[in-house]
Formats: sequence, structure tokens, C-alpha cells
Amino acid sequence: MDKENKLFYKKQFIWEKLSSDEKKDVFKLGDDYRAFIDASKTERLTIKEIVKRAEENGFECLENKTEVNPGDKIYYINKEKNAVLAVIGKQSIEKGMNIVGSHVDSPRIDLKQNPLYEKHGISLLKTHYYGGIRKYQWVTIPLALYGTVVKSDGEIFDIAIGDDENDPVFYITDLLPHLAKDQNDKKLSEAIEGEGLNVIIGSLPAINESDDDDKKDDKKFKLNVLKILNEKYGMIEEDFQTAELEIVPAGKARDVGIDRGMIMAYGHDDRVCAYTSLQAIIELETPDKTSVALFSDKEEIGSVGNTGMHSAFFNNMVAELITLQNNGNYSELLLKRALANSSMLSSDVAAGVDPTYPQVTELQNAPIMGQGVAMVKYTGSRGKSGANDANAEYIGKLRKLFNENGVIWQPAELGKVDQGGGGTIAYIMANFNMDVVDLGVPVLSMHAPFEIISKTDLYMTFKAYKAFYNNF
Repeated sequence: MDKENKLFYKKQFIWEKLSSDEKKDVFKLGDDYRAFIDASKTERLTIKEIVKRAEENGFECLENKTEVNPGDKIYYINKEKNAVLAVIGKQSIEKGMNIVGSHVDSPRIDLKQNPLYEKHGISLLKTHYYGGIRKYQWVTIPLALYGTVVKSDGEIFDIAIGDDENDPVFYITDLLPHLAKDQNDKKLSEAIEGEGLNVIIGSLPAINESDDDDKKDDKKFKLNVLKILNEKYGMIEEDFQTAELEIVPAGKARDVGIDRGMIMAYGHDDRVCAYTSLQAIIELETPDKTSVALFSDKEEIGSVGNTGMHSAFFNNMVAELITLQNNGNYSELLLKRALANSSMLSSDVAAGVDPTYPQVTELQNAPIMGQGVAMVKYTGSRGKSGANDANAEYIGKLRKLFNENGVIWQPAELGKVDQGGGGTIAYIMANFNMDVVDLGVPVLSMHAPFEIISKTDLYMTFKAYKAFYNNF
């Protein structure tokens, strides 16, 4: 057996292979990532943080450009929920792009359009969960409220309550064990029902100083909440119907373990890959091929809508770049060639092996925490349903690239064949005939209110994306 095979089949943990300077870089990157994800509790806030960092590193808005040249750094925003960053390469865009694509939405709980009600002396909000959450994990934890509200006169304002240390938090109740006999008899997936994820927003009644009983409002608890919202934001109840309001876990990202080797945060899936691809592209100079960092929305619910990857927002942006690069000349054929000649890393997280639940993974093909960026050749479920299933030639090119650039990577799949499964945006982009494979950070407790990643895997994923942009 040759040396390469020995290294591959007898893998070491990344930490054991890093120099002292690289170990410092691991912790430096981890600290910056915590700051990034604390500022990125929703998809809108993530895009805002991405654009802020891009502008600080010389990226210009596409709308302000009349031409593009090699080395130009461009960004494009779609409806405040998508962003595309591009560094124009020496070759024409028709020759293809090197794309790293992640998504910025995460599982959460949305408010219904008419959410506010009161019952038994408490004001609550009705909700509709978003994405594949395990409902029992969201009860009895501190929650925050974020979102955007459009008032009747067209004024738009943002709400953010629950993460400042002086803010109140929100809460979903659960039964005490003494009275949970019937609940305990249910399946875990059915013990907490979707219509039971009602969020406490208030508990004090409005004070009505009128002595006339006929004029006293019988919805005094709900009325008090509306009074506070009106005093703080000028908001009325009807404004809920023209708002996007999200319930997310309250609390900042924290280091995990006495050695501080891991990070706990809400939204690692998939903002950790968004962060690493952002960091990789802002350090890029003038590549041979145009390099792109793509940030999509709605992946957790099927990549639908005008901000999901099934939308034409990315194709439209590439069409604009082609037009600018060709002095106003554009054809559909040039766009099709640009997409078909492109290579993509679908940068989404992978399910790491949980030492408490190893039985759900096939260990020979599962990513171990701290052993590098995870390459998932196929996602899907059971018989690879919904998978991209990348070809061997593309995997071979990436293997050579990573091995030559000191990128420690590991093969991965999403659990045992019959255990379940899931998908990413890879299959959507492969529809344009480009080469695509999933490559991202292993995660523990994926889709939980707080997930965990390894700092060394974070570092190696950044290193992989950087090598892809610079050398592929």
C-alpha cells in the first residue's frame, strides 16, 4: 500500500497536523465567525452582514458598473435575501465560472399572518414552523423575535427583540412531567404539535381607566401588547399581515468544551458555509476564471420562490455580467455556455458522527468531527432520490486539487441508506450541465436550535474554498 493510501485510510485529526501559526489562525477564524453568525440571525441579516463585509473589502454594487474587467469585485442583491459576489477573471465568463454556493436560511418558527391572541391571562402568538425542525427542541428555551414590517403607508422598519442583554425574551411552554402521561405515550415527533408552538409575548392587562363597564375591552391582555408595539414602533395589529416575523433562539454563539475546540450557535446550517465562502472570495485577487460566491434562500423548504435557487436571480446576474463584459452584446447562447462550462461546490453542511448516536451512520463513509471538510458525492434519500450524484472525473479533479494544496477532506453521506436523507441546491445547479458536488462543514445536532461545529473543520473548509477559487 502506497503512502497516499496509508494517509487516507489512517486519517489523523486536523489539529495534529497544524503548525503553531495555523493553530492560531484556527482560533482567529473561529472568533470572527462567532461575530458573523451573531449578526446573522435571519436570512435578511445574513445578507446585510455579507454585503457589509464585501464593501469593506472593495466589492462594488453591480448596478453602479458600466463595464467589468479582470480583477473587478462585484456584488448583487436580490430582494434583500440573496447575494452574489463575483471576482472577474482573466478569461471571458463564457468559459465558465468557479462557484461556491451556500444558503442563508435556517430552520425556524415563523409568525402566522394574524398571530396575536389572548387566553387565560396570557398573550400569545400563533406560529408556523419553517423547515425541518424537531418541534420538541423548541419548547422551554429563550427565544428572540426578528423581522421586517411594512406599515399601511409603505414605511418599512425592522424588529429585533431578545438578543440584547436588556431585552425580554419569548417562550413556548411545555407540560410538567406530573401531568404529561398522555403526552408521554405519543411518538416523539407527535408529542409537540405544530399548532402547539404558541409563543408567549405578554402577561399584563391594559389598564382601562373608564368607569363604564360597557367601554372596557375584554381583550385587555392582547390590547396591552398592541399598546406597547404601537408606542415603540407605531405598529397596529393589521401590520402583522404585511410583515415577515421570525422566532429564533435567543443567545450568542459560544465556544464549547474546556479546550474551546467547538462552536455552538443557531444557524450553522448553512451560515457556516456562507461565512467560509465569503472569507475565501474577499481574499481573492484576479483569478483565471471568474469566481463566484452565491448565497441563496429557501433551501430548507425546497429552494422555491423568487429568492430560492429555482428562481432565475443567479442566471439574470450572470447575464448582466456577460453583457457588461461584451460591450452590451448578449445572447442566450453565451449564458448557456457560461453555466455549462462552470464548476460548483454546493457548500452545505454535512451530518457529523455523533458519539452518542453512532448507530444512525455507516461509519466508514461518515464524517468525523475534526477530520476535515466533508465531500458528499450524493445526497438524496434511500435510493439516492433527489441526489445530484457527482461524477468520478469531477471528484478526481477536486481530490488532486485538495491533496496538492494541503486541504484535509473526508468522504461523507447523510446517514445509513435506509435511515433517512436530505438534499441541497446541488441538483438544481447541475441542471445547467455544470459539474457540482456538495462540500461543507460537518455539524452535530443539525436543525436543532443550537448546533455544534469544530473550529478545525471551519478552518479547513475555508482553506478548501480558497484553493478552489485560486487554483481550480
